[in-house]
Amino acid sequence: MLARALARHLRAGDVVALVGPLGAGKTCFASGLAEALGVEGRVASPSFVVARFHDGPTPLVHADAYRLSGAEDLLDAGLDDWLRVAVVAVEWADLAEEALPADRLTVALATDGGGRRIELTATGPRSLRALEALEHDSSGHRDLEPTS
Repeated sequence: MLARALARHLRAGDVVALVGPLGAGKTCFASGLAEALGVEGRVASPSFVVARFHDGPTPLVHADAYRLSGAEDLLDAGLDDWLRVAVVAVEWADLAEEALPADRLTVALATDGGGRRIELTATGPRSLRALEALEHDSSGHRDLEPTS
């Protein structure tokens, strides 16, 4: 639900850095973004292909840094090109942080006693715009309240 609400405020060039342990819900979050962006096709983990391009009204590039050797591999895979045309969601973003733009929205996911905890952090004007719009939308909806 949070991913879908957030997606309404994203546009090409925005970066969503997904971090958290295995099984925390990074791919599930990316699927919610994709659905709300209106992209075509099923969203699956891009672990073995580095990135998947999902076409739609607002395209999504869903990347995974887990198997990369570092930031340089993400840049070599086409990060700069992706940012020109799509929202970019990167799983395991903390493993290639140096490649990501300074302005990004970090989504930290964790499991917490059978539930899930999500913390959103904006690091620049683009990501802050999206986070503030989300906070405005979610006023009065406790399950959608992000932290900054």
